Amino acid sequence: MTLLRAPEKTCRQIPTNQLPETALNKINMTGAILAGGQSRRMGFNKAFISTGEGAIIERTVRLISSVFKESFIVANDAAIYKGLGLPVYTDIISGAGSLGGIYTAIFHSGNNYTFVVACDMPYLDEACVRAVAERTGKAGSVAPFIGGMLHPMHAAYSKRCLTVIEKHIKAGDLMINTLLDEIDTLRLTEDDFPGLPIARSVENVNTKDDLRRTGLDGE
Repeated sequence: MTLLRAPEKTCRQIPTNQLPETALNKINMTGAILAGGQSRRMGFNKAFISTGEGAIIERTVRLISSVFKESFIVANDAAIYKGLGLPVYTDIISGAGSLGGIYTAIFHSGNNYTFVVACDMPYLDEACVRAVAERTGKAGSVAPFIGGMLHPMHAAYSKRCLTVIEKHIKAGDLMINTLLDEIDTLRLTEDDFPGLPIARSVENVNTKDDLRRTGLDGE
């Protein structure tokens, strides 16, 4: 198994000239990368799993930075990720899992909509990200519904989700799908991604079996 391990304090420094600074086709939204998971099932930090394009987190930073005018990382340990060239925000509400990460992302966003993505998606596809972002409008959130499942870590959320998320966290209900059932969620199916690898884009890795399945185990 080939892995990129984070140093004890910070990850490998990415020169700022390798991050996209200007692009005519950047979307006027925020892209937020959630990197706060504890990776209990994997046993190590999933963000630093090696792909053919560097660690997953490095690849995701490049992609999200090239798509959105504003981008940042949400993480429990900001020091690990500060070398990636993006601002890093820690969770506003600790112990709230991914839902707390979404809350923090929306809170810090300078735009009405925030595209939220996890740091363990090795095949995240730019065209698929854009397809989700471009469907925002009046909906509270926009999320792919692929393979019979909602994918809230490849989704866009509006600012008005903040109060609903806070209510769920205070009630101890941290299930993101419960939130999506309550807010006005536009569900995108395979038909909304013609010719695009959406099933691949929403794929994530949680276990060592997932590494083998996705061909990232180095074997």
